[in-house]
Amino acid sequence: MKLIDELFEMYRTKLTGDEEDIDILAFAVLEQLDRNEILSMINELDEQEIKDLMGLYLIETLKGKFAKEDMTHSKHYPYNVQRNFH
Repeated sequence: MKLIDELFEMYRTKLTGDEEDIDILAFAVLEQLDRNEILSMINELDEQEIKDLMGLYLIETLKGKFAKEDMTHSKHYPYNVQRNFH
């Protein structure tokens, strides 16, 4: 994708490339785009890029849902083992 190549060239010497830097950059770019611009960019992707994009979305969304459920479950049932007090 052209945007990714441009961002990489623009920030390759300014950012460390760690996850936090990349998250900040990605969200800053997305904040500047409206729905039509995003859909236009998606329309330019080839079939494999679209599958990769959807794959990442599915993975991250499912991770979030499972993590949220784990947090909810652990709040209600913090201890699953019986304790013997002597």
